[in-house]
Amino acid sequence: MSTSAWISVPHDPPPRSVGGLGGARPRYAPTDFVTLLWREKWLMLGVFLVIVVLGAGFAMTLKKTYTANSSLFVRLGQEYVYEPRAGDAGRGAVPNSDQVIQSEAEILNSGELHERVIRKLGLGAIFPKVADKYARATPEEKRKLMGEARDAIGKNLKIETAPDNSIIRLSYQHQDADMAEKVLNTLLEEYLIYRRTLLIGGESRVLERQRDIFERKLSEADAAYQAFLSTNDIGDFNAQKTALIQLQAQVEQQKYAVEAQLQDRTGRLAAVEAELARTPAETVLYRDTDMSASTKLAQLKLEREGLLARYTPNAKPIIDINAQIAQLEQGLAAGRTAGEGARRSGPNPIWQTLQTTRNDLKAEVAALQKSQAIYAQQVPDVNARLLRLAQLEPQFNELSRDRDVLSSNVRDFTVKEQQDEAQRQMSAEGSDNIRIVQRAVAPSTGKSLKKPVLMLAVVFAMFTALCAGLVRMFLRPGLQTPASAARTLNMPVLATAGYKR
Repeated sequence: MSTSAWISVPHDPPPRSVGGLGGARPRYAPTDFVTLLWREKWLMLGVFLVIVVLGAGFAMTLKKTYTANSSLFVRLGQEYVYEPRAGDAGRGAVPNSDQVIQSEAEILNSGELHERVIRKLGLGAIFPKVADKYARATPEEKRKLMGEARDAIGKNLKIETAPDNSIIRLSYQHQDADMAEKVLNTLLEEYLIYRRTLLIGGESRVLERQRDIFERKLSEADAAYQAFLSTNDIGDFNAQKTALIQLQAQVEQQKYAVEAQLQDRTGRLAAVEAELARTPAETVLYRDTDMSASTKLAQLKLEREGLLARYTPNAKPIIDINAQIAQLEQGLAAGRTAGEGARRSGPNPIWQTLQTTRNDLKAEVAALQKSQAIYAQQVPDVNARLLRLAQLEPQFNELSRDRDVLSSNVRDFTVKEQQDEAQRQMSAEGSDNIRIVQRAVAPSTGKSLKKPVLMLAVVFAMFTALCAGLVRMFLRPGLQTPASAARTLNMPVLATAGYKR
């Protein structure tokens, strides 16, 4: 293989590759970049100086800004407790602490609150540059300028919150330290007022108007209710219905009792009449017994005792009298000496008792039959009255339900109206759940972006100058160094010569 020598010329066109297939692509090593970039030092220096000068000029236009800081302590307040306008569904529901903090942060960051601050301090005081323009502007232009001012306050206002932390930190930047303090303190004051009107105020007449509507409807319902009672001749529907139900139970109970008593008295009357038919009306009241034989026997015994005083037991008079006594005793024992005495007849007491009992039972049966007839008339009458009340009850229930519901609504809205009024009065005195931990004070030192902008300009200038050098290096024709030529052509370079125009 023969050895060829190449002379590298910076502005020569790229050599042809072996085989004539087009220009070869230069190949560089890291050491080549230092040499080639050094050749472009003037271009890179020019680009660097231009960008640095422009960045320094822009940095000099930046002014100092002063940041005022403050903080708020936020707790859960009554305004976050859910109180439904009607009913009790969800009553007492409360958000968690993070939700309350985020809600308060959104209120602080609202455009309406920022506009309140602008209108209180004045647009020209906060943004002096647009004061003249705002004074000469049309209403449409003023509205636009006010919107831009609201956005500017929102950009300069920084609100910081943290999870599980009840502190909200606020900061506001302005070119005037005193104005930064005024804006932030005014923002806090207007925030305490605005949040009360937003969370608590609302439309104070809503509950009153709704209560008036319900009161009017209640008056109409009362009139319909009274007309219903008057038309149907009812004093107290529920009391009358209860009394009729009790009366129905009593009448039916007494009816059944009378029927049972009537059956009992009728049975007893039949039994008494049957017994009375078998009982004679007259009977022997009393009858005397004949006691002459017994008396005679007693006299004979007395005479025997007298004879024994004079005679011996075997004497004839004693034997005769003993025979008479023995004969008389046999007649008494056989009943031959008995005879009827005096007898008296009269009304039978049993028949009289049965007669009296029959008369009493007949009177009771007649009374019970009359009571049964009366109760038989009362039961249908009471049932008819109950049936009439049952037919009227749906209409009565509807009227009563409307009255009760409307009365309950009037009472609830009256209570809510009073509670809402009390809550607004208490909230107007202050926000106990919102405390200003630290008010803004005028900052003594300001911050400027001159140094950061200048450093950024230097870094950007260096990067841009390097990029310009690399672009110029790659756009130069030819092979710039012997090492690059050797790598590109895959051939050794034996010698180099300086280039002259």
